[in-house]
Amino acid sequence: MRRMVARFGGPAAVGCRLLAFGFWTKGLMHNSRMTAIQASSPSAAAGPLAILSALPDEQRGLIELLQSPRLERHAGREFWRGSLHGQTVVLALSRIGKVSATLTAAVLVERFGVRAIVFTGVAGGLAPGARVGDVVVAHEFMQHDMDASPIFPRHEVPAYGRSRFACDAELSERLALAAGRGLAQAFGSAQIHRGLIASGDRFVSSAAESSALQLALRQTGHEALAVEMEGAAVAQVCADYGIAFAAMRAISDRADDDAHQDFSTFVRQVASRYALLIVGEFLRQGHAA
Repeated sequence: MRRMVARFGGPAAVGCRLLAFGFWTKGLMHNSRMTAIQASSPSAAAGPLAILSALPDEQRGLIELLQSPRLERHAGREFWRGSLHGQTVVLALSRIGKVSATLTAAVLVERFGVRAIVFTGVAGGLAPGARVGDVVVAHEFMQHDMDASPIFPRHEVPAYGRSRFACDAELSERLALAAGRGLAQAFGSAQIHRGLIASGDRFVSSAAESSALQLALRQTGHEALAVEMEGAAVAQVCADYGIAFAAMRAISDRADDDAHQDFSTFVRQVASRYALLIVGEFLRQGHAA
Protein backbone atom coordinates (compact mmCIF):
# COMPACT_ATOMS: atom_id res chain seq x y z
CA MET A 1 0.00 0.00 0.00
CA ARG A 2 2.88 2.37 0.72
CA ARG A 3 4.14 1.80 -2.82
CA MET A 4 0.68 2.63 -4.14
CA VAL A 5 0.48 5.86 -2.13
CA ALA A 6 3.88 6.95 -3.35
CA ARG A 7 3.00 6.18 -6.94
CA PHE A 8 -0.51 7.59 -7.12
CA GLY A 9 -0.20 10.64 -4.88
CA GLY A 10 -1.85 10.19 -1.51
CA PRO A 11 -4.34 7.96 0.31
CA ALA A 12 -7.38 9.72 -1.19
CA ALA A 13 -6.15 9.14 -4.72
CA VAL A 14 -5.42 5.52 -3.95
CA GLY A 15 -8.89 5.11 -2.46
CA CYS A 16 -10.53 6.57 -5.56
CA ARG A 17 -8.57 4.27 -7.82
CA LEU A 18 -9.40 1.22 -5.74
CA LEU A 19 -13.10 2.18 -5.81
CA ALA A 20 -12.99 2.60 -9.57
CA PHE A 21 -11.17 -0.72 -9.85
CA GLY A 22 -13.92 -2.35 -7.83
CA PHE A 23 -16.62 -1.07 -10.20
CA TRP A 24 -14.55 -2.22 -13.17
CA THR A 25 -14.16 -5.76 -11.83
CA LYS A 26 -17.89 -5.98 -11.07
CA GLY A 27 -18.48 -5.13 -14.70
CA LEU A 28 -16.07 -7.84 -15.77
CA MET A 29 -17.83 -10.37 -13.55
CA HIS A 30 -21.14 -9.47 -15.18
CA ASN A 31 -19.63 -9.74 -18.67
CA SER A 32 -18.02 -13.07 -17.79
CA ARG A 33 -21.38 -14.50 -16.74
CA MET A 34 -22.97 -13.20 -19.93
CA THR A 35 -20.22 -14.79 -22.01
CA ALA A 36 -20.86 -18.17 -20.39
CA ILE A 37 -24.60 -17.87 -21.09
CA GLN A 38 -24.08 -16.81 -24.70
CA ALA A 39 -21.56 -19.60 -25.37
CA SER A 40 -23.99 -22.39 -24.46
CA SER A 41 -25.68 -23.34 -27.72
CA PRO A 42 -27.16 -26.38 -29.48
CA SER A 43 -24.12 -26.54 -31.78
CA ALA A 44 -21.75 -26.79 -28.79
CA ALA A 45 -23.93 -29.48 -27.25
CA ALA A 46 -23.60 -31.54 -30.44
CA GLY A 47 -19.82 -31.12 -30.74
CA PRO A 48 -17.09 -33.66 -30.05
CA LEU A 49 -15.69 -34.53 -26.63
CA ALA A 50 -12.16 -33.24 -25.98
CA ILE A 51 -9.70 -35.49 -24.17
CA LEU A 52 -6.83 -33.40 -22.87
CA SER A 53 -3.52 -34.23 -21.21
CA ALA A 54 -0.38 -32.24 -20.51
CA LEU A 55 2.24 -34.76 -21.62
CA PRO A 56 2.40 -37.31 -24.47
CA ASP A 57 2.96 -40.21 -22.05
CA GLU A 58 -0.28 -39.32 -20.24
CA GLN A 59 -2.22 -39.98 -23.45
CA ARG A 60 -0.07 -42.55 -25.21
CA GLY A 61 -2.11 -45.31 -26.85
CA LEU A 62 -5.32 -43.33 -27.28
CA ILE A 63 -4.35 -41.93 -30.68
CA GLU A 64 -3.56 -45.45 -31.92
CA LEU A 65 -7.12 -46.51 -31.02
CA LEU A 66 -8.80 -43.68 -32.96
CA GLN A 67 -11.11 -44.70 -35.77
CA SER A 68 -10.80 -42.52 -38.91
CA PRO A 69 -8.05 -40.37 -37.35
CA ARG A 70 -7.41 -36.93 -38.80
CA LEU A 71 -4.60 -34.64 -37.68
CA GLU A 72 -5.08 -30.87 -37.61
CA ARG A 73 -2.42 -28.36 -36.60
CA HIS A 74 -3.35 -25.01 -35.11
CA ALA A 75 -1.58 -22.50 -32.84
CA GLY A 76 1.52 -24.67 -32.87
CA ARG A 77 -0.40 -27.65 -31.52
CA GLU A 78 -1.60 -30.99 -32.86
CA PHE A 79 -5.25 -31.99 -32.57
CA TRP A 80 -6.43 -35.47 -33.47
CA ARG A 81 -10.05 -35.88 -34.57
CA GLY A 82 -11.71 -39.27 -34.77
CA SER A 83 -13.99 -41.77 -33.12
CA LEU A 84 -13.10 -43.63 -29.92
CA HIS A 85 -15.34 -46.31 -28.42
CA GLY A 86 -18.24 -45.03 -30.49
CA GLN A 87 -17.86 -41.34 -29.56
CA THR A 88 -16.59 -38.44 -31.64
CA VAL A 89 -13.53 -37.01 -29.90
CA VAL A 90 -10.65 -34.58 -30.24
CA LEU A 91 -7.36 -35.55 -28.56
CA ALA A 92 -4.91 -32.81 -27.62
CA LEU A 93 -2.01 -31.94 -25.34
CA SER A 94 -2.32 -28.85 -23.19
CA ARG A 95 1.44 -28.73 -22.62
CA ILE A 96 2.76 -27.76 -19.20
CA GLY A 97 1.55 -24.74 -17.23
CA LYS A 98 -1.55 -22.60 -16.97
CA VAL A 99 -0.93 -20.29 -19.93
CA SER A 100 -0.36 -23.16 -22.36
CA ALA A 101 -3.39 -25.01 -20.99
CA THR A 102 -5.58 -21.91 -21.33
CA LEU A 103 -4.67 -21.49 -24.99
CA THR A 104 -5.26 -25.15 -25.81
CA ALA A 105 -8.64 -25.18 -24.06
CA ALA A 106 -9.76 -22.01 -25.84
CA VAL A 107 -8.77 -23.47 -29.23
CA LEU A 108 -10.73 -26.64 -28.46
CA VAL A 109 -13.83 -24.54 -27.83
CA GLU A 110 -13.44 -21.90 -30.52
CA ARG A 111 -12.08 -23.97 -33.41
CA PHE A 112 -13.37 -27.47 -32.71
CA GLY A 113 -16.66 -26.65 -30.97
CA VAL A 114 -16.19 -29.29 -28.27
CA ARG A 115 -19.15 -29.98 -26.02
CA ALA A 116 -17.01 -30.86 -23.00
CA ILE A 117 -13.38 -31.31 -21.93
CA VAL A 118 -12.09 -34.27 -19.93
CA PHE A 119 -8.55 -33.97 -18.55
CA THR A 120 -6.48 -37.04 -17.76
CA GLY A 121 -3.00 -36.86 -16.29
CA VAL A 122 -0.91 -37.03 -13.14
CA ALA A 123 -0.46 -34.92 -10.01
CA GLY A 124 1.47 -34.76 -6.78
CA GLY A 125 -0.36 -35.95 -3.68
CA LEU A 126 -0.89 -33.40 -0.89
CA ALA A 127 -3.46 -35.01 1.41
CA PRO A 128 -2.04 -37.80 3.62
CA GLY A 129 -4.40 -40.38 2.11
CA ALA A 130 -3.56 -39.55 -1.52
CA ARG A 131 -0.95 -42.22 -2.17
CA VAL A 132 1.09 -42.93 -5.29
CA GLY A 133 -1.12 -44.91 -7.65
CA ASP A 134 -4.40 -43.48 -6.33
CA VAL A 135 -6.67 -41.34 -8.51
CA VAL A 136 -8.22 -37.99 -7.66
CA VAL A 137 -11.36 -36.98 -9.53
CA ALA A 138 -11.72 -33.24 -9.07
CA HIS A 139 -14.79 -31.55 -7.61
CA GLU A 140 -13.16 -28.14 -7.94
CA PHE A 141 -9.94 -26.44 -8.98
CA MET A 142 -8.09 -23.42 -7.65
CA GLN A 143 -4.82 -21.60 -8.40
CA HIS A 144 -2.51 -21.89 -5.41
CA ASP A 145 -0.23 -19.18 -6.80
CA MET A 146 -2.96 -16.60 -7.45
CA ASP A 147 -2.35 -13.64 -5.13
CA ALA A 148 -3.68 -10.17 -5.95
CA SER A 149 -3.75 -9.12 -2.30
CA PRO A 150 -4.33 -6.69 -0.71
CA ILE A 151 -6.74 -5.59 -3.45
CA PHE A 152 -8.36 -9.04 -3.44
CA PRO A 153 -8.21 -11.88 -0.91
CA ARG A 154 -5.35 -14.27 -1.51
CA HIS A 155 -6.23 -17.02 -4.02
CA GLU A 156 -9.32 -15.16 -5.28
CA VAL A 157 -9.36 -14.69 -9.05
CA PRO A 158 -9.91 -10.99 -9.83
CA ALA A 159 -13.20 -10.16 -11.58
CA TYR A 160 -14.76 -13.49 -10.55
CA GLY A 161 -15.28 -13.05 -6.81
CA ARG A 162 -14.15 -16.60 -6.09
CA SER A 163 -11.08 -18.76 -5.90
CA ARG A 164 -12.55 -22.12 -6.92
CA PHE A 165 -14.02 -23.30 -10.20
CA ALA A 166 -16.32 -26.29 -10.02
CA CYS A 167 -16.25 -29.27 -12.34
CA ASP A 168 -19.41 -30.57 -13.95
CA ALA A 169 -21.15 -32.80 -11.41
CA GLU A 170 -22.64 -35.32 -13.85
CA LEU A 171 -19.49 -35.65 -15.94
CA SER A 172 -17.34 -36.00 -12.82
CA GLU A 173 -19.63 -38.71 -11.44
CA ARG A 174 -19.25 -40.67 -14.66
CA LEU A 175 -15.48 -40.19 -14.57
CA ALA A 176 -15.23 -41.39 -10.95
CA LEU A 177 -17.32 -44.46 -11.81
CA ALA A 178 -15.12 -45.16 -14.82
CA ALA A 179 -11.98 -44.77 -12.70
CA GLY A 180 -13.26 -47.27 -10.17
CA ARG A 181 -14.21 -49.82 -12.78
CA GLY A 182 -11.12 -49.28 -14.91
CA LEU A 183 -8.60 -49.53 -12.10
CA ALA A 184 -10.30 -52.59 -10.64
CA GLN A 185 -9.21 -54.47 -13.78
CA ALA A 186 -5.48 -53.98 -13.25
CA PHE A 187 -4.75 -51.81 -10.20
CA GLY A 188 -7.00 -53.24 -7.52
CA SER A 189 -5.26 -51.51 -4.60
CA ALA A 190 -5.66 -48.00 -6.05
CA GLN A 191 -8.14 -45.75 -4.24
CA ILE A 192 -10.43 -43.13 -5.81
CA HIS A 193 -10.57 -39.74 -4.08
CA ARG A 194 -12.83 -36.79 -4.89
CA GLY A 195 -12.23 -33.19 -3.92
CA LEU A 196 -10.20 -30.04 -4.53
CA ILE A 197 -7.09 -29.95 -6.74
CA ALA A 198 -4.71 -26.98 -6.68
CA SER A 199 -2.87 -25.74 -9.78
CA GLY A 200 0.18 -23.52 -10.08
CA ASP A 201 3.09 -22.75 -12.35
CA ARG A 202 5.60 -24.64 -10.26
CA PHE A 203 6.54 -28.31 -9.90
CA VAL A 204 6.32 -28.91 -6.14
CA SER A 205 9.33 -31.09 -5.40
CA SER A 206 10.30 -30.92 -1.73
CA ALA A 207 8.67 -31.92 1.52
CA ALA A 208 9.23 -28.42 2.90
CA GLU A 209 7.55 -26.79 -0.07
CA SER A 210 4.66 -29.23 0.08
CA SER A 211 4.10 -28.50 3.77
CA ALA A 212 4.29 -24.74 3.18
CA LEU A 213 1.78 -25.00 0.37
CA GLN A 214 -0.67 -26.99 2.45
CA LEU A 215 -0.37 -24.46 5.29
CA ALA A 216 -0.93 -21.51 2.94
CA LEU A 217 -4.02 -23.17 1.49
CA ARG A 218 -5.46 -24.01 4.91
CA GLN A 219 -5.03 -20.41 6.02
CA THR A 220 -7.47 -19.35 3.31
CA GLY A 221 -9.85 -22.25 3.92
CA HIS A 222 -8.71 -24.74 1.27
CA GLU A 223 -7.82 -28.41 1.72
CA ALA A 224 -6.39 -29.71 -1.53
CA LEU A 225 -5.94 -33.39 -2.26
CA ALA A 226 -3.36 -32.92 -5.00
CA VAL A 227 -1.29 -30.34 -6.85
CA GLU A 228 -0.57 -29.98 -10.58
CA MET A 229 0.00 -27.26 -13.18
CA GLU A 230 -2.93 -26.98 -15.62
CA GLY A 231 -6.37 -27.94 -14.32
CA ALA A 232 -7.50 -24.64 -12.78
CA ALA A 233 -6.80 -22.81 -16.03
CA VAL A 234 -8.89 -25.26 -18.06
CA ALA A 235 -11.68 -25.12 -15.46
CA GLN A 236 -11.79 -21.32 -15.73
CA VAL A 237 -11.91 -21.43 -19.54
CA CYS A 238 -14.76 -23.93 -19.43
CA ALA A 239 -16.63 -21.79 -16.91
CA ASP A 240 -16.29 -18.75 -19.17
CA TYR A 241 -17.55 -20.65 -22.21
CA GLY A 242 -20.26 -22.49 -20.32
CA ILE A 243 -19.13 -26.00 -21.26
CA ALA A 244 -18.73 -29.05 -19.03
CA PHE A 245 -15.36 -29.98 -17.57
CA ALA A 246 -14.15 -32.99 -15.62
CA ALA A 247 -10.66 -34.10 -14.64
CA MET A 248 -8.93 -37.07 -13.11
CA ARG A 249 -5.35 -37.11 -11.88
CA ALA A 250 -3.35 -40.19 -11.00
CA ILE A 251 -1.02 -39.57 -8.06
CA SER A 252 2.49 -39.95 -9.48
CA ASP A 253 4.43 -38.71 -6.44
CA ARG A 254 3.99 -37.18 -3.02
CA ALA A 255 5.24 -33.69 -4.02
CA ASP A 256 8.26 -34.28 -1.77
CA ASP A 257 12.03 -34.60 -2.13
CA ASP A 258 11.66 -37.72 -4.31
CA ALA A 259 9.00 -36.17 -6.52
CA HIS A 260 11.17 -35.64 -9.60
CA GLN A 261 12.22 -39.31 -9.69
CA ASP A 262 8.81 -40.75 -8.81
CA PHE A 263 7.07 -38.48 -11.32
CA SER A 264 9.29 -39.44 -14.25
CA THR A 265 9.01 -43.16 -13.56
CA PHE A 266 5.24 -43.10 -13.06
CA VAL A 267 4.55 -41.02 -16.17
CA ARG A 268 6.73 -43.24 -18.32
CA GLN A 269 5.52 -46.60 -17.02
CA VAL A 270 2.01 -46.18 -15.63
CA ALA A 271 0.19 -42.99 -16.70
CA SER A 272 -0.80 -44.16 -20.19
CA ARG A 273 -2.19 -47.44 -18.81
CA TYR A 274 -4.41 -45.46 -16.43
CA ALA A 275 -5.60 -43.26 -19.30
CA LEU A 276 -6.39 -46.22 -21.56
CA LEU A 277 -8.37 -48.02 -18.86
CA ILE A 278 -10.25 -45.06 -17.41
CA VAL A 279 -10.91 -43.10 -20.60
CA GLY A 280 -11.99 -46.30 -22.36
CA GLU A 281 -14.45 -47.12 -19.58
CA PHE A 282 -15.69 -43.52 -19.51
CA LEU A 283 -16.38 -43.44 -23.25
CA ARG A 284 -18.09 -46.81 -23.24
CA GLN A 285 -20.40 -45.54 -20.48
CA GLY A 286 -21.33 -42.52 -22.55
CA HIS A 287 -21.94 -44.60 -25.67
CA ALA A 288 -24.19 -46.96 -23.77
CA ALA A 289 -26.11 -44.01 -22.31
